[in-house]
Amino acid sequence: MPLLDRIFGKSGAIAGYATALVAVAEAEGVLGRVEDELFAFAKATDLNPQLREAVTDQSLPVDNRQALVRDILGERAHPVTITLISFVIESGRARDLSKIADAFVQIAATSREHAVAEVRSAVPLTDKQRERLEQALSRATGRAVEAKVIVDPSVVGGVIARVDDLVFDGSVSSRLEDAKQALGS
Repeated sequence: MPLLDRIFGKSGAIAGYATALVAVAEAEGVLGRVEDELFAFAKATDLNPQLREAVTDQSLPVDNRQALVRDILGERAHPVTITLISFVIESGRARDLSKIADAFVQIAATSREHAVAEVRSAVPLTDKQRERLEQALSRATGRAVEAKVIVDPSVVGGVIARVDDLVFDGSVSSRLEDAKQALGS
């Protein structure tokens, strides 16, 4: 696990949970779907302080927090995704959900010999846009890249992609800043 140690620091627990969750999703034959849903839920939790507080508040009963996850995800998510998120909450690791999801994605991508790009976009990308972005990032990095898209309205327009330590900023605000500097303002 040296790669995970490098990425996530000293917390072997996070890598351990992620490895276990990957094993369950793989055994159930739904790794790709659970990977996408877990990542999306974790990032939505990061971006929504009220949701984050509701899921992580240990003064609330575990059953209530798990019911909240079931209510939010409902029919849209695979039952394995809901079960795994519920397990993380029950284990007292809800505050680590985002780190566990990141490790999950890294482990799954590494098993497919791919790199992961965390992509922030103001709007959801179509499958075709996502595919073109993955191809461009693959050319730029020299590795096969899988894009995990986070809808983030603060981006305004365009996308910001991070692959390991590389950041590709194609956001409108970045382009405007570049234009402003080029004009000497």
